[in-house]
Amino acid sequence: MNQQPKKNNTIGCCGIDCGLCPRYISKSKSACPGCGAADFFSKHPSCGFLTCCAKNHGLEVCSECDDFPCKRFDTEKQGFDSFVTHRKVFHNHELIRKIGLNQFLIEQKQRIDILDYLMDNFDAGRSKSFFCQTCTLLPIENLTEIYRESKVIDHSLGITDKNRVIKGLILKISDGLEIDLKLRRKS
Repeated sequence: MNQQPKKNNTIGCCGIDCGLCPRYISKSKSACPGCGAADFFSKHPSCGFLTCCAKNHGLEVCSECDDFPCKRFDTEKQGFDSFVTHRKVFHNHELIRKIGLNQFLIEQKQRIDILDYLMDNFDAGRSKSFFCQTCTLLPIENLTEIYRESKVIDHSLGITDKNRVIKGLILKISDGLEIDLKLRRKS
């Protein structure tokens, strides 16, 4: 089934920031095409959010529905999913209701562009999740600051050193905002 029930695959019906997800930017066969994109159903065969929102109601995101938030969001409210792009589901829906989907997508595109820039210029091979978290969780004005300051990093440095410098800058900013970006492995 390659039918596309919605236009914007970088924002999930449920509010997930698909365009900032490690699986979305992945180059592997397991890469996710984003919500409702061609080949989406081969990766997520039974997404109740997409079925209800886009297929049944013709909407792009659940916050466009009069019944939002419905019972489908009960597990999100309880915080069961620790996947970073889930952490802003309700924030994204509130923002879409406040500024509109088009304006939200403009800001999200800025975040995606900064993520692409970080990946292209500072990824030493193990920073995808960290950069995705950064671009998902930090306010856009801080991401813009990181982007600006990254331009003065000595680009003749090796990728490992550039990665260390940019991560130091990001952690300094995120720590000042009390946003935890440090990835921890469960023991």
